[in-house]
Amino acid sequence: MTARIGLMLGDATGIGPEVAVKALAIGPLADARVVLFADRRVLALGEREAGRTLAVRPCNGLDALDEADGAIPLIECVPADPAALGRGAVSPDSGRIVGETLARMIAEAKAGRLDAICFAPLNKKALHEGGFAYHDEHQMFAALTGHRGFFGEMNVIPAFSTFRVTSHVSLREALALITPERIAAAVELADATLARLLGRRPRIGVAALNPHAGENGLFGREEIEMITPTLQALRAKGIDCTGPIPADVIFIRARDGGFDGVVSMYHDQGQIATKLLGFHQGVTVTAGLDVVFTTPAHGTAFDIAGKGIADPGAMRRALELAARLANRRA
Repeated sequence: MTARIGLMLGDATGIGPEVAVKALAIGPLADARVVLFADRRVLALGEREAGRTLAVRPCNGLDALDEADGAIPLIECVPADPAALGRGAVSPDSGRIVGETLARMIAEAKAGRLDAICFAPLNKKALHEGGFAYHDEHQMFAALTGHRGFFGEMNVIPAFSTFRVTSHVSLREALALITPERIAAAVELADATLARLLGRRPRIGVAALNPHAGENGLFGREEIEMITPTLQALRAKGIDCTGPIPADVIFIRARDGGFDGVVSMYHDQGQIATKLLGFHQGVTVTAGLDVVFTTPAHGTAFDIAGKGIADPGAMRRALELAARLANRRA
C-alpha cells in the first residue's frame, strides 16, 4: 500500500501555506500520497501567494479516501480564517489552530491511517500561547504519542545529519544537562535512526563541549571525564563513533564526507553549521518516536510572509524524507 503522508500548512501568519503549495505543485511523490489537513481558506491563501493552483478534492476522512483519485485529498478539521489571523506576527489563535490540527493528525497516525506527518513551518511562541504549553513541538509530539524514553531533533542536509545531547533550553541549563547518560542516548539515537535511513551502520562524529576539545583539561575536563569514556563504551557495543572532536573542525570533516551524522552538545553548536551549509535544503525530523514527523529546518519567516518569494526547497525535501522514512519503517 502506498504510504500516506499527512501535510499541515503551518502557521498561516507566515510562509507555510506558500511553501507548501509550491512544494506540492512540483508534482506527486513517487512512493507516497499526500493528504492535506487544512482550512480551504488557508490553502487558497497559499495558492495566491505561490501563484499556483492545486487539484484538490475535499474528503470527509481517511476511511473515505479514493485511492484512484489523482487529486490531493483535503480534510478540513480545524476552522481557520487567515483574514482574522493577520500576517507576519505571532498569533495565539493561529498557534491554537496549528496545535489542534497536529493533534488530529497524530490521532490518525496512532490509529494507523497515516504513515507520517509533515508540517510547514510553525511558530513555537504562538503554539505555546495558543494553549500547547511545551518547550517545542517535539515535546508536544512525545506527549501526544505517549512516548517514553529519549528522543531528539535530527537535522538533515545533503552532506550529513545532526543530533543533539540538549536542545531547546538556555545555554546555562544545557551545560547542567550534559551527562554521560544523555550523551550515550543521543549517540545511540543517531546510530539507530541513520541505520534505518541509510540501510547500513552509520559513521558518527561527536563534538567536544569545550574549545579545542578542552586542550587536555586546560579549558575544561568534560571531554576527559564524560565524553571520552562514554564513547569508548559505545564503541565496545559496536557503534561507529569518533570523538570528542573540536566543534570548529568536526563539521568540516562531516561536510567532506567523513561522517554520516554529528552529535552536538547543544542547539547552536550544530544548527549554525547545518543552516550555513544547507539552509534551503535542511529538514528537521523528530527522531526516536513511533510516528514519523518532518518539517523544513527554517522558520515562519514573518519578514517575507505574503511576498510570494519564499523558497520551497526545504519543504519539498521534508515531504520526500517523510515518504522515505515511512516506507523504510513499513
